[in-house]
Amino acid sequence: MKIKVLSLFDGISVAQQALKELGYDVEYYASEIDKYAIHITQKNHPETYQVGDVKNVTAKYNWEDTNRFDLLIGGSPCQDLSIAKKNRKGLAGERSGLFYEYVRILKEVKPKYFVLENVNSMPKEAKYIITKTLGVEPIMINASLVSAQNRKRLFWTNIPNVTQPEDRGILLKDILESGNVFTDKTIHPITASYYKAGQANFIERNGHKRQGVHETIRIGHFNSGGQGDRIYSPEGKSVGLSALGGGRGAKTGLYAIVPEATKKGYAIAQDGDSIDLSFPKSKTRRGRVGNKVKKLMTSQNIGVFTNSIIRKLTPIECERLQSLPDNYTDGISNSQRYKCLGNAFNCAVVKHILSFMKFNN
Repeated sequence: MKIKVLSLFDGISVAQQALKELGYDVEYYASEIDKYAIHITQKNHPETYQVGDVKNVTAKYNWEDTNRFDLLIGGSPCQDLSIAKKNRKGLAGERSGLFYEYVRILKEVKPKYFVLENVNSMPKEAKYIITKTLGVEPIMINASLVSAQNRKRLFWTNIPNVTQPEDRGILLKDILESGNVFTDKTIHPITASYYKAGQANFIERNGHKRQGVHETIRIGHFNSGGQGDRIYSPEGKSVGLSALGGGRGAKTGLYAIVPEATKKGYAIAQDGDSIDLSFPKSKTRRGRVGNKVKKLMTSQNIGVFTNSIIRKLTPIECERLQSLPDNYTDGISNSQRYKCLGNAFNCAVVKHILSFMKFNN
């Protein structure tokens, strides 16, 4: 079946990918201004109509009720809403205030269905305003149900009877790339002057799996343990991908991962032994320094770093976290790939929501 779709803040057209996976033939109009995101969209979906800045959408294109859209979808910017930003301005902010452009276009194009996505961590006041304006209560879906990523998002939609997706039980270790991934400089083992192991927050305690809990498992950190310096186990979920995060784990988080063939210089020893977090061939003093692991706080942690390296995730692993095909974002720099993926929908979540749409054939 062919449907007509307008996607605002389209990014890399994850909604279009989801619709195609559902079997829809789409006439797809995308409003996006990031040139790298547009490049990825046109690579994967070359038939996409790019309509430019959301502020100019209906000024440039006169949508008529006789050629009505079946779906309006978009995730308005969250930068002014997220708890990750200090002194956030909420819906009065320049970026998150674009929500009102979504509302304007919703009223003008009158689609059969609409979906708006935003962060779960927004202030209660902003959540109330969006809910009142759109006239529907949001549904919170954590992408951890359908992927290896802990990513809570709110979805406001008039699509009826949307339920929570079934838990697929995917952990980070299930989506890691195999083979030697160290040819990419962005994921070389991390060099640091100080490291601290901490108590692991295990999903399984006392031999019993904690049903319905989708946790990251934090097992240590560098220095003061800022958001980008925290280390997690692949036995749990990844942290949510970020478009703008900083620190050593910028945009992906840091993970203690055992490579298929552990190489000299990558190994991290057990409690109290010397460890080297540097790239093996480093000629600098900093690259040769071995550090001591502080005493592990529980017996469950003993050996958790043995033969592991601490690294960021690869772009392909991040694509898998967003339920996208491998190399979906190939063709731009890794820095831009991470940014585009951090801004994107989780494809499996959106696919689940859109699967509840009904049309008369």
